[in-house]
Amino acid sequence: MSEGIVSVLRFTSLRLRLVVVFALVALTAAVSASGIAYWLNREAVLKRTQDGALNGFRQEMQNRAATLPLRPTQDELRRTAEQMASGTAGYSVLLVGERDAGKPIVGASNPDEFTLADVPSSLRTAVRTKRAVTDANLFPYHLFWQRTQRGSTPYLVGGTKIDGGGPTGYMFKSLAAEKADLNSLSWSLGIATGLAVIGSVLLAQVAATTVLRPVHRLGEAARQLGEGKLDTRLRVSGTDELADLSRTFNSAAASLQKRVADMSAREEASRRFVADMSHELRTPLTALTAVTEVLEDEQDSLDPMIAPAVALVVSETRRLNDLVENLMEVTRFDAGTARLVLDDVDIADQITACIDARAWLDAVDLDAERGIMSRLDPRRLDVILANLIGNALKHGGSPVRVSVRTEPSERVAGDVGTDEEPETDSGDDTWEDAPEDSPEDSRAGEDLVIAVRDHGPGIPEEVLPHVFDRFYKASASRPRSDGSGLGLSIAMENALIHGGSITASNSTDADGRVDGAVFVLRLPRDASGIARELRTRGSRGGVEES
Repeated sequence: MSEGIVSVLRFTSLRLRLVVVFALVALTAAVSASGIAYWLNREAVLKRTQDGALNGFRQEMQNRAATLPLRPTQDELRRTAEQMASGTAGYSVLLVGERDAGKPIVGASNPDEFTLADVPSSLRTAVRTKRAVTDANLFPYHLFWQRTQRGSTPYLVGGTKIDGGGPTGYMFKSLAAEKADLNSLSWSLGIATGLAVIGSVLLAQVAATTVLRPVHRLGEAARQLGEGKLDTRLRVSGTDELADLSRTFNSAAASLQKRVADMSAREEASRRFVADMSHELRTPLTALTAVTEVLEDEQDSLDPMIAPAVALVVSETRRLNDLVENLMEVTRFDAGTARLVLDDVDIADQITACIDARAWLDAVDLDAERGIMSRLDPRRLDVILANLIGNALKHGGSPVRVSVRTEPSERVAGDVGTDEEPETDSGDDTWEDAPEDSPEDSRAGEDLVIAVRDHGPGIPEEVLPHVFDRFYKASASRPRSDGSGLGLSIAMENALIHGGSITASNSTDADGRVDGAVFVLRLPRDASGIARELRTRGSRGGVEES
């Protein structure tokens, strides 16, 4: 993933959420305030215009329409309507009278703008309805009004009837000016809302930068701490929660550094103790070994009562000698002084020599073609094979089968059995191994796979994860072993230093029952590249060319 994509992902996480929350809060508040302000102003503007027009129309009806005769002519109605509409109210007037009973006549101030058809029927019905006069209702007729729409222009329509049989009057006032004012107000409120959202986004950016900068520093410090830079500390300023978090981080980092230093010191002391102890034991063991060899040669001539004790001493001395050698080998791995001595090896010959040297020829079936050449450390390969085959013979069942094949490499760059990140070779070294890109070298890009299978009871599932642990013995599920518990661990270390690995599993028969254990050793056919990486990266181990 590129650095640009990573930065985008970082931006779209906490920063974006913070900006969105600020924007939503500001938008909600601005829209709510703008909506309330618009509604209040709309009602105030319309009510003021409506009250002014209706009050003026009522007054005109009382002053002018009420003075008309009971049976006015159409001209009288028209002139009165024109007089009523001639003021500053800005509305049109329509007067409806009766020439004779049941014969209405209409006079309009502006027939082209306002006719009886523009009056809603519901309003006309309400205006003509005569109500009983009571203490709660002092007049038989009332003033009614209604807002209507003609085209895109809103209008106010009002109407009332003169008490005592006078004409019925209607007024028709345009609310276009008020609509324009309200539209202007809505635009202003919308612009204010947009500015509020933009301002909140800018404030959110400032707040996010202020908050996330210490968080970013904390994340960077945690990453460095995870990479092993235990002296990483944060600069603390202020007394807020982030400052408290930085102090907590510094305290935790200091405590971790101290614990790691103490553990490293204890581990180094323990490793040195094991190395020193193993070295000191070699001198008396050498003498004991020489004595036991003499005793073993004379064992047939010894007293039958003494011979078993001598055999036990010889056996335990050899076991102690093997244990000391294994401890010294483990110490070399832990101290990082283990080295590879590379040589071209015929794998079939190497396995045959390993089996023959330990008198296992009758108990081991070998399936390996001659001519499979690999560039490895033959001594370490012998140690691996001896431990795997010996473990199969001790704990498994005969026959033990060893098969050899080659496969395309599964190893990726930097996979050398260490936790460090791969580095690029600067090209300044004069170190030379087998050419990596040589066309004659068919071993490049191939792995050597050696499988050791027995026909015993297999390995219990709970034991499988621990078979390569040091001093681990599955004594509860297998016969007691005379081994040290270090053999498979040393085999794994020798595989790792080659850039390889060992896996353990159980094989099954056709019925799905466990039919023995299988250990699979995978090594690169040419370990020169692994050795070069070890040297370039300065990791544990080294290499020598034979």
